[in-house]
Amino acid sequence: MSRDRDIAKLLAGVVGENNVLTGDEIPADYGHDEALKAVAQKPSALVRPGCTEEVAAICSLANQHRFGLTARGSGTGLSGAAIPTEGGVLVSFERMNRVLEIDQVNRVAVVQPGVTLEELDRVAAPHGLAYQVFPGEYSASLGGNIATNAGGMRAVKYGVTRDNVLGLEAILATGEVIRTGGKFLKSTSGYDLTQLIIGSEGTLALVTEATLKLYPRLPHLATVLSPFTELAEVTAAVPEIIGRGIAPVILEYIDKLTMHAITANVKLDLGIPQEVKDAARAYLMVVLESARPEHLDEDVATLGELLLELGAMEAYVLPAQASTRLIEAREKAFFVARAEADELVDVVVPRAALPEYMAKVEAISKEHGSFVTGCGHAGDGNVHLTVYQPDSERRSALLTELLRAGMDLGGVISGEHGIGTEKKRYFIELEDPVKLALMRRIKAAFDPNSILGPGTIFD
Repeated sequence: MSRDRDIAKLLAGVVGENNVLTGDEIPADYGHDEALKAVAQKPSALVRPGCTEEVAAICSLANQHRFGLTARGSGTGLSGAAIPTEGGVLVSFERMNRVLEIDQVNRVAVVQPGVTLEELDRVAAPHGLAYQVFPGEYSASLGGNIATNAGGMRAVKYGVTRDNVLGLEAILATGEVIRTGGKFLKSTSGYDLTQLIIGSEGTLALVTEATLKLYPRLPHLATVLSPFTELAEVTAAVPEIIGRGIAPVILEYIDKLTMHAITANVKLDLGIPQEVKDAARAYLMVVLESARPEHLDEDVATLGELLLELGAMEAYVLPAQASTRLIEAREKAFFVARAEADELVDVVVPRAALPEYMAKVEAISKEHGSFVTGCGHAGDGNVHLTVYQPDSERRSALLTELLRAGMDLGGVISGEHGIGTEKKRYFIELEDPVKLALMRRIKAAFDPNSILGPGTIFD
């Protein structure tokens, strides 16, 4: 207890007593993120810095006195990376929540890490601009998105966080401040430190500012929903759609059970005849956008014809309100499933390998006597599976096989949720040992005393 009091006193000297909480003062919500099976943990202290200089001073103190720092944005992560460690300090960026600049000429936003997606969208909208990475939770913070390299449904057109961050200001474990990248698109000036920090889940540096790409907000949208009698037909259709030059902003597959669950959750009737719903095994949801309505109409007609050629039962063009509600329902699919789900999987494989991977998923789930359902970002090969298997040993064996199957097809364990603490054992078991050793050396170079993100990615 004495050490905890000493740490709290040191932190209060940096940020003020009102911005350091200890013991029962710390709200329970700060002890966890949204990872399903992770165990909540109260930190020795919660500190809320308000500027870069304060974050630098906190890191310097942690490095000097050897206590761990876990970064937290909005706590919407799914990997356990935002869960503090026993005896460690949780660094919440909720006070660093300003949009510092909207640069219309260079089409970039400069933001602090505590800014949420919702807030950035609100500020950018009057300028006719948008940040196009939306991983499904608008309350998520940009700092957290950068830490996990968040993706979402729009990645098929706009890419993931990694493709949309041009530069960073970050604090090293020693308290040193670095700036990487800037308001430009090209650089061959040494190692790309921006890209190294993105996706490192708070283990290499703490981000205090980010420069993000903005895009024009295209005013005209259309959603086409197609039911298929076989999931394999859905996944096989994806590369064909991309290969025909159609540029969807969203390209998602949703299996029958998930579609029923998410539409029932929001009481959404899409007007699909019952006989079609009974026969459908899965759906493909395609969203197109355009600056001109006539161009959008042409693209919708072309897409509809192609979907029917590819085996769709029908191609329904949804009314605008139904389209918006379906997209929102799909984004909330996790929250519908989480009440009874035992695990979530977000393997990503090459787009062309989707049919084979989904066939393997079905075989593996039957072999292990488990129920697996889901949906996914079909346009970029990111599969989201909900696993129902309460027995921990059987679930672990099942997950190992599901993840290994994805890697055998040229994929990776996590497309956007991150490794964190929850997928760490699978990552270490299945990943190339040479790559793991290199990652450990990079970690040691950035953080020689292992104070940042203790227990995240590596023990």
